[in-house]
Amino acid sequence: MNANLYSLFESHFPEEREQPFALLPGGGAVPYEDLAAASARIAHALVAAGCRPGDRVAAQTDKHWQALALYLASLRAGLVYLPLNTGYQKGELSYFFGDAEPRVIVCRPGAEDAIAALAPSAAVLTSSAEGGSLQDAAGGHDAAFETVARAPDDLAAILYTSGTTGRSKGAMLTHRNLASNALTLVEEWGFTRGDVLLHALPIYHVHGLFVATHCVLLSGSRMLWLPKFDAAEVARLLPHATAMMGVPTFYTRLLTEPSFTRESCRNVRLFVSGSAPLLAETFAEFRERTGHTLLERYGMTETGMNTSNPLDGARLGGTVGPPLPGVSIRIVAEDGAPCPPGGVGAIEVKGPNVFPGYWRLPEKTREEFTADGYFRTGDMGCWTPERYVQIVGRAKDLIITGGLNVYPKEIEERIDAIPGVVESAVIGVPDADFGEAAVAVVVGKPGHALTEAAVIAALKAEIASFKVPKRVHFVADLPRNAMGKVQKNLLRAEHGGG
Repeated sequence: MNANLYSLFESHFPEEREQPFALLPGGGAVPYEDLAAASARIAHALVAAGCRPGDRVAAQTDKHWQALALYLASLRAGLVYLPLNTGYQKGELSYFFGDAEPRVIVCRPGAEDAIAALAPSAAVLTSSAEGGSLQDAAGGHDAAFETVARAPDDLAAILYTSGTTGRSKGAMLTHRNLASNALTLVEEWGFTRGDVLLHALPIYHVHGLFVATHCVLLSGSRMLWLPKFDAAEVARLLPHATAMMGVPTFYTRLLTEPSFTRESCRNVRLFVSGSAPLLAETFAEFRERTGHTLLERYGMTETGMNTSNPLDGARLGGTVGPPLPGVSIRIVAEDGAPCPPGGVGAIEVKGPNVFPGYWRLPEKTREEFTADGYFRTGDMGCWTPERYVQIVGRAKDLIITGGLNVYPKEIEERIDAIPGVVESAVIGVPDADFGEAAVAVVVGKPGHALTEAAVIAALKAEIASFKVPKRVHFVADLPRNAMGKVQKNLLRAEHGGG
């Protein structure tokens, strides 16, 4: 049996291929038969450009439906897809191209000369919603393509980690990794042919490209395909959707949109939040505003989704739910012993969703896996009494002050509960006496006169003194990457001297 992921998708397409998979702004629709034909033609074009099974195809394009066809074409031709954030600049791209050595690079029109200078050995093609040299090259080819046979452990994609610390690493994802995770999510989240997913995520990372689109393709359902997130547009389209996936920022912005009401959510059965921690305040306010309880889940580039609050059952705010079927999770102390409920430890995960390693970094791969095959996620967490996972923070964010461990998440939750605070981030900075000291960076609500002394006083009344930040800085907003995660490395660079 061909383990190529595209073959799995195709087996779940609706029998009536004229049914749409994408509903476009302005009222247009793209049927499944057009998606299949476009991916076939692009696959022929990639082969004609010199691609052979195992070669890499890099893509830095805007979000349009033919960009998804390019991803499927890469799978069909047995190639390894490399999606790249549209915000990446010359220095970053130069590293990715030098490391992955793509045979073909697809970029936005107008960028081809700059891209070609960075990767002179690659064929450079362009693509946009209006067309490009890729579409021109594909147009002359046949609308049928025999999907290349792939083994379960052959590579399907390489995604570079966000690089919030150190040099980005290419996470290798296999056909088995992606297929197993997608099949599980469709089952656990109840996707059927009748679903319409509102898709406003970018398609250069796991959430938008894999989690969202795979659920649709494996259920033969449809997407409201938006080029980007706009709160007013999302609120307008929600009555036509049955599901939505987003990062927490999507939901906080929706809560400030007057047209976002219970009525606009009347047909939605599922709101999923992920890619960054969801504030307890957002969780509660969303439920009060809409009558819906956000479903928070936990995943990462290297593993896809690991846990999920249940579709049917208690969704506990501040947790990411129990492990998904087939996924084994353990939370261990520094000596490797399992942590009891409530005990904070390192999260390790094992399962068919877990990647085989980092591209061309065998030593780094060995460091990140235990002797018995568990991947060290770098996240710190604990079990709740219900055996749900609660994320406490990243191990790299652990602050050790005077020999005592301080977990930023605990302090951030206390600060976020102070009246007038929108959100906060706590970082560790060098301290001549204690080694490290905690520093808080706080975003306040307009009209609230917050002061450093008031924040510190409020914390001193609630937590041990060694956990209280030594300084509090106020900013207009916190820096975030494309996934919505706070970039604490930038905060350390800006506030580390204080």
